[in-house]
Amino acid sequence: MHNNNLSRQLSRALAAACAIALSFGLAACGSGKGDDSNNSADSNGIQMAGVKATGELGKKPKITFHTPMSVVNNSYAVLQKGNGAPIKKDNHVCVQAVALNAKDDGEMMSTWEKNTPDCSMVMNEQSINKTYYNVLKDQRINSTVAFGVNDKNSAKTSYIMALTMVSQSKSLTRAEGDKVTDVPANLPKVTLNSKGAPSIDFNGYKPGNDLVVQPLIKGKGKQVDEKDTIDAHYTGWVMDKDGKPSKFDSSWDKGKAAQFSLQQVVTGWKQGLAGQTVGSQVLLVIPPSLGYGNQAQAKIPANSTLYFVVDILYDYGEMQTEQ
Repeated sequence: MHNNNLSRQLSRALAAACAIALSFGLAACGSGKGDDSNNSADSNGIQMAGVKATGELGKKPKITFHTPMSVVNNSYAVLQKGNGAPIKKDNHVCVQAVALNAKDDGEMMSTWEKNTPDCSMVMNEQSINKTYYNVLKDQRINSTVAFGVNDKNSAKTSYIMALTMVSQSKSLTRAEGDKVTDVPANLPKVTLNSKGAPSIDFNGYKPGNDLVVQPLIKGKGKQVDEKDTIDAHYTGWVMDKDGKPSKFDSSWDKGKAAQFSLQQVVTGWKQGLAGQTVGSQVLLVIPPSLGYGNQAQAKIPANSTLYFVVDILYDYGEMQTEQ
């Protein structure tokens, strides 16, 4: 049986304590305060017995186990050893998933039929649960690994989540590509420090009412669609009372790139970044009508023109969200 509500939540970020389960719209693994030692494994996980997978590597596996099955939280089983490249630290890894009810092995959700792998997992301990990281880091592409989830949600649903790692890609840390050489001389001037963080000189620029989109570095990656979710480094400025740049926000200062759905940012971002490519660095000059208009924000006065320099680091595609 296919659960539409679960499908709508496939791509929740993998940053919570039980990250993988949350990503696929299933409740957190034993996250309730009432957990006891019988339902929770330690950070190293325990091996789960009795779960098997058959089928061609890299294809939807046939998962079998005796029902009803008692699931220990964070338990795992490596069901199929992959034949692809070893998983590399800090790479984005795309996984296809199927979740089976531990009570009756009924299928709760699957990404395989519509070929909608989740690519939001970053292979490091900062991004995913330590137990999962310790198991997944030693696998290869086309491996299938099962995790047991003993839920404390209202439905008290325990399930087996089988993840097949189908691809991986490098996560950029800054824009990479060809420097654009024909940037108009009258635009603001952008300079980068050794790490790639930008600073800006307005250069006497007088903004108008139109959106300005100027690539500074042209990346060679995937083209971004206006419905996509991306990872980006960015810095934003407004003009202060003396006509100088006043920085109001920067992912560089936070030491970590940010994830954005282009459906959930100001219109100038959506229009300006759609059509750009991963690896690009883009200067955006956003008029108030495509920014925050007459609504003041923290550090942003009403009716401000916004100046952004954005590095597009990764494109997840159109990630489904809960309706």
